[in-house]
Amino acid sequence: MTIQTVATTPMPDQRPGTSGLRKKVTVFQQPAYLENFVQSVFDTLDDCAGQTLVLGGDGRFFNRVAVQTILKMAAAHGFAKVLVGQGGILSTPALSCIVRQQGACGGIVLSASHNPGGPDGDFGIKYNIANGGPAPSNITETIFRHTQAIRQYHISDVPDIDLERLGHAQIEQMQVEIIDPVAAYADLMETLFDFAAIRRLFAGGFTMRFDGMHAVGGPYATAILEGRLGATRGTVINGVPLEDFGGHHPDPNPVNAAELIGLMAALDAPDFGAASDGDADRNMILGRGLDVTPSDSLAILAANALVAPGYQGGIKGVARSMPTSQAVDRVAQELGVPCFETPTGWKFFGNLLDADMVTLCGEESYGTGSNHIREKDGVWAVLYWLNLLAASGKSVEQIVHEHWARFGRNYYSRHDYEAIDSAVADALMNRLREQLPLLAGQVHGAYTIDFADDFSYTDPVDLSVSHQQGVRIVMTNGSRIVLRLSGTGTEGATLRLYLEQYEPDPARHAIPTQQALAGLIEIAEQLAQIKVRTGRSAPSVTT
Repeated sequence: MTIQTVATTPMPDQRPGTSGLRKKVTVFQQPAYLENFVQSVFDTLDDCAGQTLVLGGDGRFFNRVAVQTILKMAAAHGFAKVLVGQGGILSTPALSCIVRQQGACGGIVLSASHNPGGPDGDFGIKYNIANGGPAPSNITETIFRHTQAIRQYHISDVPDIDLERLGHAQIEQMQVEIIDPVAAYADLMETLFDFAAIRRLFAGGFTMRFDGMHAVGGPYATAILEGRLGATRGTVINGVPLEDFGGHHPDPNPVNAAELIGLMAALDAPDFGAASDGDADRNMILGRGLDVTPSDSLAILAANALVAPGYQGGIKGVARSMPTSQAVDRVAQELGVPCFETPTGWKFFGNLLDADMVTLCGEESYGTGSNHIREKDGVWAVLYWLNLLAASGKSVEQIVHEHWARFGRNYYSRHDYEAIDSAVADALMNRLREQLPLLAGQVHGAYTIDFADDFSYTDPVDLSVSHQQGVRIVMTNGSRIVLRLSGTGTEGATLRLYLEQYEPDPARHAIPTQQALAGLIEIAEQLAQIKVRTGRSAPSVTT
């Protein structure tokens, strides 16, 4: 066994976004592409000698190849130990859990989250820091600078190791421990939720379907729901991870989880439905014929925090991304706790969680979490809902409608325009930004614009400032139109349009969402000219 130093050249497009580096599998398969990025991560860490690293991914195509490469590079950099999920598998929440429990210097997550997999699909990599959360902007920028200057990388020439056998292996002087990917995470969940009450719920005939979407959440849901909680065998569907996610898009929303939506709309629908995404950090919650918006889910969990043992001391505060609806703001106001509005990206919640300023946080893109780890957590959210259902004896539909009656309903929708030419998307946003100073006071039918801006955020902990985080157009009645470009795709740009309107009158809570938001949709088109400028007659996905 020898450690090799391999000459290489910079890869100019290795800039990590808010969710790490995401590209097509074919890009990662280029000679030295993955190696250059991993070397740049290790260079950013300075001294890796004697450190512990956690490594795993969502099992998509190229995951195993990447794990073997990273292990050999970690050995060449003097890491003392790497913990790897069996088969190279670790959900993103489980990796965060293990980093925190083991006191590791960080972890490497191999996932493109909810993006498609397979040989022609997407792949991704990101570095999580010692608190278990995504690396902040100063670290990702340093990694990027290293990728621009790299001239060599270091790697051991050892053969691949067996990733299936639990136990210990050795690469150079580095110990590799192949661990059960589920156990530590499941143990943590059992400290947070009333498993005995949930077991009684299932024993009493309560029925559920969890759609693993052939992604990494399946083994976690199977072990916890069908194993520890006694749910009927078959409660978890599509529970075996596949490298191409069965040819489907592992994004838990009403469009991509059509099978589950159909099950929950049937006359013999289960009592409860849920799904998670590629790396199990997102969630979708369903009742019979009702999909709960992520914004409402966050608000409902905050309003009912005391039902779960892990939160019976109350919550310190809540945080939401700016595009997420203001439903949780109303809950925070009633509870007398602060509510923070941050840019999109889970890393922005990390400082607030580390400073013990918030307990629960969430994003409209089906991500919800708490201070138990530093990532959003799909299975955690499902267990939280199960705990609430067990404690209340009510259905999902009852809980949602009672919440609306108490706090009012925030009608909310997101329209995604995917794979737009990047230049076209940038021009659309730049033109909109130029209009912002002129919009206040404009009257559009029943709406008057109160203010419009490009959201900036000053972190209350480290005082760092993030600019241009999304255009907000806010009406005098509190309704909002938000537009931003997303960095989670691998082709072109994704333009996201968010629409929100508050309705306090329970008599008007049954209006179909798109109908309730029709006026805002028309204003958004007038101001942004999405159809004209993109050539798209309708969104790619509406949620």
